[in-house]
Amino acid sequence: MKKIALLTGLFLAIVFGSNAQTTETPAENLGEIEFEKISQEFGDIKQGQVVNATFKFKNKGKSPVILSNVQTTCGCTVPQWTRDPIAPGKTAEINATFNSSGKMGQQNKVITVFSNAKNSQTQVSIVCNVVPADAPAAPNPTAAPKN
Repeated sequence: MKKIALLTGLFLAIVFGSNAQTTETPAENLGEIEFEKISQEFGDIKQGQVVNATFKFKNKGKSPVILSNVQTTCGCTVPQWTRDPIAPGKTAEINATFNSSGKMGQQNKVITVFSNAKNSQTQVSIVCNVVPADAPAAPNPTAAPKN
């Protein structure tokens, strides 16, 4: 008798549980992150140099966006981001600092952004080429020529 009552209770829990309504927001009503740029290129930097990148983005969606986490590919890159919701139409930014100590050659540091947006996982990156600290400075192509 106890088995029948237990099985009946389990059956009713399954039936009523499967009919519960979900509270998911339809995709067309979610926030959406749109970055101004997805890569910050620094060219040649000297080993040990620290560079900072700012990735600005706008919420192009219909609901507030909340960044739940921002992860980097290694400990040499440290991100900072807002914990406040970004309202539709508003902008925010992610700042990332790359320390080239102990690095050499071409570097592509990927920063992964996790959020409640339609595009819930997006990536931006810092790109540079780390040269020895005693290497001569690369010419600046935007500098005015000397006469």
